[in-house]
Amino acid sequence: MLRKSQVEDLFRRLKEEIGDSAALFSEEGTEIVETDADLTIYLIGKKPLLMETKGVVFPTLRGLLERPFPERKVVVDSGAVPFVVKGADVMRPGVTAISPDVRAGRPVQVVEERHGKPLAVGIALFDAAGMKEQEKGKVVRTFHFVGDEVWALEL
Repeated sequence: MLRKSQVEDLFRRLKEEIGDSAALFSEEGTEIVETDADLTIYLIGKKPLLMETKGVVFPTLRGLLERPFPERKVVVDSGAVPFVVKGADVMRPGVTAISPDVRAGRPVQVVEERHGKPLAVGIALFDAAGMKEQEKGKVVRTFHFVGDEVWALEL
């Protein structure tokens, strides 16, 4: 279990990433799960809803599914879905929408356009404006996707 000061720090850093939507993840009893990878998982209500890597806190895919929020979103078309769910990086031709708060080098949620379901979490390679200017090439480097070790985590 995390101490109160640790929880406050965690949510302060989460708020830096997703703004006021961080309140969706505020709940009693936040626990930490350390892994042998460069990743820390945080359990909220006994569920792996948050993760931290390289000092950055962001929701896991389970967190995005259970507590959706509008910030930091890159939307992909149906043609990109089979690739993204297998861990492929997001290529510009498959992107249909970009939320204006996307920042280069920061995490984003990658969602499909039909139902808005999260498919992956990645690092944006461009700010929203720069991403919109791109016509081809990678725009998001995927690091957490449906079916990976974090998704399959059983506690």
